[in-house]
Amino acid sequence: MFRIGLLSDTHGYFDPRIKEHFKGCKEIWHAGDVGSTEVITLLSRIAPVVAVYGNIDGTSIRSRYPEHQRHTREGLDIWMTHIGGYPGNYDYRVKPAIFSDPPGLFISGHSHILKVIPDKKMGFLHMNPGSAGRSGLHHVRTLLRFEVEQGRVSNVDVIELGSRSAG
Repeated sequence: MFRIGLLSDTHGYFDPRIKEHFKGCKEIWHAGDVGSTEVITLLSRIAPVVAVYGNIDGTSIRSRYPEHQRHTREGLDIWMTHIGGYPGNYDYRVKPAIFSDPPGLFISGHSHILKVIPDKKMGFLHMNPGSAGRSGLHHVRTLLRFEVEQGRVSNVDVIELGSRSAG
């Protein structure tokens, strides 16, 4: 069993409660718009970080992390990118690859809207953890925590950190 903490769109903001919510995770995945290397430093004190850069990230993040991460954990093929869209409306930059080589789990950020939905047509799970930061139009800051075991996602927890304006 591999426990993951998933977040996105921190935009340079780190809520200290993330430490407690991601305690016991084997890895933390950040789906882009990190905003600052300080966020990565603080996350890496909890668990190893796997990340992609987002559209607001500068060279300090882009030089460390790729636009796409494709990896396997516990037999599950995972693809994480920042701008990916969602079932029925994938971004043009990922759509051809999704259709030619679909992952078991597709993760994206960018929209600031939390979604955990199966793509029944393609046969995989889509996750967007929403936004853990304060920048944007979202109302509630969110995270996801879940487990991967034997090629499947289970025990998905939606974590609300409070309103966008609250620290």
